[in-house]
Amino acid sequence: MAGRKMSATNNFLSLCIVAITLWNFTRSAAESGLVANYSKSSLFTVPKHLPIQTTVLDLSGNSISKLESSNFRSLPNLQVLILSHNSIREIDLGVFQHNNVLEHLDVSHNTLRSVSGFPTKSLKHLDLAYNDFAAMPLFTEFTKTTKLSYFGISVRKLSSVDALVHLQLDTLFLGLEGLDEYKAGSFLVFNAKRVRLVLPQNANIRILSDLRFNGTESLELSKIPSEQMEDLRTFLTRLDEKSTLLNLTLIDTKLSWKDLTDGFKAVGKSSINHLTVLYPTITIFNAGSFKNVGSSLKSLTIKYALLDTATFDQSIVYSTFANLNIDSLTISDSGILYVFCPETPSRFKYLSFQNNTLTDTMLEGCKNLPMLQTLILQKNRFEDLTKVSLMTTSMTSLNYMDISQNQVYYKDSEVKCNWGERIIKLNLSSNKLTESVFRCLPNNIQVLDLQSNQISAVPKEIIDLTALKELNLASNRLNVFPGCSHFRNLQVLNVENNFVLDQFSEFFQTCQNIRRLKAGRNPFGCHCELRQLINLQKQESVALVGWPDIYTCEYPSDLRGTLLKDFRISELQCNVALLITVVLAVALFVIAVVAFLCVRFDVPWYFKMICRWSQVKHRIWKNKSEEIPESIQYHAFVSYSEHDANWVKCELIPNLEKEEGSLRICQHERNFIPGKTIMENIIDCIEKSYKSIFVLSPNFVQSEWCHYELYFAHHKLFSENADGLILILLESIPAYIIPARYYKLKALMAKRTYLEWPEDKRKHAFFWTNLRAALQIKLPNPEAMKEP
Repeated sequence: MAGRKMSATNNFLSLCIVAITLWNFTRSAAESGLVANYSKSSLFTVPKHLPIQTTVLDLSGNSISKLESSNFRSLPNLQVLILSHNSIREIDLGVFQHNNVLEHLDVSHNTLRSVSGFPTKSLKHLDLAYNDFAAMPLFTEFTKTTKLSYFGISVRKLSSVDALVHLQLDTLFLGLEGLDEYKAGSFLVFNAKRVRLVLPQNANIRILSDLRFNGTESLELSKIPSEQMEDLRTFLTRLDEKSTLLNLTLIDTKLSWKDLTDGFKAVGKSSINHLTVLYPTITIFNAGSFKNVGSSLKSLTIKYALLDTATFDQSIVYSTFANLNIDSLTISDSGILYVFCPETPSRFKYLSFQNNTLTDTMLEGCKNLPMLQTLILQKNRFEDLTKVSLMTTSMTSLNYMDISQNQVYYKDSEVKCNWGERIIKLNLSSNKLTESVFRCLPNNIQVLDLQSNQISAVPKEIIDLTALKELNLASNRLNVFPGCSHFRNLQVLNVENNFVLDQFSEFFQTCQNIRRLKAGRNPFGCHCELRQLINLQKQESVALVGWPDIYTCEYPSDLRGTLLKDFRISELQCNVALLITVVLAVALFVIAVVAFLCVRFDVPWYFKMICRWSQVKHRIWKNKSEEIPESIQYHAFVSYSEHDANWVKCELIPNLEKEEGSLRICQHERNFIPGKTIMENIIDCIEKSYKSIFVLSPNFVQSEWCHYELYFAHHKLFSENADGLILILLESIPAYIIPARYYKLKALMAKRTYLEWPEDKRKHAFFWTNLRAALQIKLPNPEAMKEP
């Protein structure tokens, strides 16, 4: 044990318990009312016009000297009133007659000399400690009517505590530091379950031997004068097996090493099961070690110990504590450097050495802790996780170990980790561990705390932790959600405060047994994968801790700060298969609609006509620079069967020549020259025409002259290398009715594009536009177009 200077405040544990009690009162009151805090506000009187809803009123640390009934009349809901550290000299409890729900009243640290009146029946906590009472201010009527659970008082004169005997309390605090008058031999009898005494600092006033308890279970003794340590041992010897006193706490006491060890022996023979020593100061080291403290003591707790002596044999101290025959030992905040292994198999079940200076060599190779179940080594100087694991090898009953807040690291080496077989809970938080730690863990671990380390991922190559049920990876460096492929029975996972952005796929594929997930305060990237996490909170089987307040988007920037519950993205954007299905469905629908419209409105015909018109325009543009022979007098020669003459005369020629001077058509009935043979006229007309129009129909096939005209026109096409034929299909011609000798007609119909005469009158205008575009050309000799 290393000497260390520490400043212990008076009545440390007393103040802590008062604070905890007050906090509980305040919290329960604040849940349903209003807290008015006027502490340290330089007040001289109680503020007026306080809200009627006030349930907690703090007036501590002011200069208030007087209380009146009118101060609190308007506060019917007042439950907690704190008046400590003021200048109140007297108090009449009748001023609170209108506060029927007042439960907590603190008037400690004032200058009270007298108390009168009766408290409200609802009062449970009354603190009058550290005032200026000469003697006990209470009287029998008061003690019989009150139902207090906590009462605190300080006096300078003590002759009897009969008034306190009738108080059925949970906790009694009696501050006797300033006691200057006491009649020795007066039995001080207490009925409270928990009694806390601050002993007189006058070494000549001895009250320890006069203490008597009736049903008291816990006793706290503060500031025991070193001259009265013998009185303490005498007091302990009276605590036989009939005594109900089980818990003893010694606070802020100066004693020698012999006093301490003799105290252990005395406690071991008394009814005390649990001994706590807070802020002890060892002034003289004047005795050796001992091994047996008796069978009654089960646990020993020593905190904030200070060695104030130059002579100090560490081996005696460590040996003494190592060989105590008790179930539980706690030595914390005391700077101990080492812990010895017990010389024989020990009954220790619980060991805690929190906040000391222990290192990896502690308990190395120790085989005498077969019953140890819990080992707390928090806040020490452990470094090598491998050595820590080897420390537990022979601890066959160890199931929980805490080595958090050290400097522990792990590096793969030839020396393998070897943990106790029964360790199921391990706390390794706040160390320097990386992902390699997953190669150095107990096989049967069920609860693992790795919070606040340097873990960036759960590696793929680790041992299967099939028993692991709870894993804490909060405040590390994770950038993906860990999967459960190596611990498939995991039920609780904490990944708060990491670098988690996305990639939840492995988690949702392998973590099927998760029942509780804590994943808030991470920089989430709000995209498709995040939908799985958002949907998780809707599952009744999984509790998403902290939802929705601590789950917000970090990326993209336009969504930063958005709660995940408010993030929306459609299924179509995230499901590729569904998107393809929808696109295909829409495409098929569009195709079906287009096909229907094509059939309904004969779109193919229009399309074909547009293509024909485009081809014509292209040819015209291509050939616009070519010179037209002087012999050309007509835009087109028309060849047709006499059976189709009516369509030619009534439809074709009028529509082509409807604008005067636009187009000139050569027709045999009006343009053949008399005296010439028919064959000569045909050849002559074809030679004088820019193009030849053939009106095809079954009748055309049966006409001999039409065949001749087609033959000559085709001959001109090839001889002049020009595109001079226009085929108009007036009626469909089945291939089987075309005679074999008309092979040229078959070839032309197979290779060349022809215009179909539409039956639908709405298409006629488009047909004529297309045909006129094919014939539109400026003849070289306009005068030749006039009739002879």
